[in-house]
Amino acid sequence: MKPVTGQKTLLSVRHLSVGYESEGKLLPAVEDVHFDLREGEVLGLVGESGCGKTTLMLSLLRLLPVAGRITRGEVRFGGQDLLDLSETEMSQVRWRDIAMIFQGAMNALNPVLPVEQQISEAIRRHDASVSAAQATRRVEELLEMVGITANRKDQYPFQFSGGMRQRVMIAMALACRPQVLIADEPTTALDVMIQAQILELLLELRERLGLAVILVTHDLGVVAEICDTVLVMYGGMTAEYSDVDRVYNHAVHPYTQNLLKAFPDLSQPNARLISIPGYPPRLDALPSGCRFSPRCPAAFERCHQETPGLYTVEEGHTARCFLVEGKV
Repeated sequence: MKPVTGQKTLLSVRHLSVGYESEGKLLPAVEDVHFDLREGEVLGLVGESGCGKTTLMLSLLRLLPVAGRITRGEVRFGGQDLLDLSETEMSQVRWRDIAMIFQGAMNALNPVLPVEQQISEAIRRHDASVSAAQATRRVEELLEMVGITANRKDQYPFQFSGGMRQRVMIAMALACRPQVLIADEPTTALDVMIQAQILELLLELRERLGLAVILVTHDLGVVAEICDTVLVMYGGMTAEYSDVDRVYNHAVHPYTQNLLKAFPDLSQPNARLISIPGYPPRLDALPSGCRFSPRCPAAFERCHQETPGLYTVEEGHTARCFLVEGKV
């Protein structure tokens, strides 16, 4: 995909930091993250499990679990900082302006309610003027839009396959015509063919509805194919951020470089894959200095003592690594 340029910025995140309270301590789960999302853009958010991807997305909608705390930062949408809104005001932003497809549709859907009731609830909650009949027609339109026949609206989640349940979740997320759609690993636990269909559907809806999409995924091949920009996270912090072409062809952070080497390249079927030694850091045992330094093949003494800033490699390309300090 080509980077989105010249488009209006819908969502601007600056210095966002989130912690979880545990045994009287606040453990940093996300720290000092920056990114922008423009109209029609697909932003890929990648990194190993536990790097803070889902926490970051939940914080945008202020849907963190009870122990979660946003400790710093700005999330600007529509000229206002979402972190300054009251809960009542924020409830109007959710689903109407920014919607989310949660991981695991079977867990996200209510198993004892028909899908029509679940989708129409979101519609009528955000627009009290919509009648029950109008909401039903809208549900039928949404189901048809995501490839489910309208006559299945009265069925329960257990009567749908995994892929169909994910389509129901997408229909629900689109119920109030949002501008931004967050898709948190929307293809988890689906087989390869269904994964491809769901991703193709998301792209079709992006084109048809003009959506901006944040796609949380572990699949670097998917990011290369459908995303415009990519944010690589490690240990709750930004490792590297730029458009897809620059990150894939000119990655500068050792973590990004090793992630790409660990992903198979179909053009080089005999190439040896590498693995990154060690494990991502625990929140209660973060290393001093750079979060990646204990696993980094290029680490030197300073990396173990100081936390690097987010340095500019070139315009539109940043990385949190001392190796690129002072390049611009």
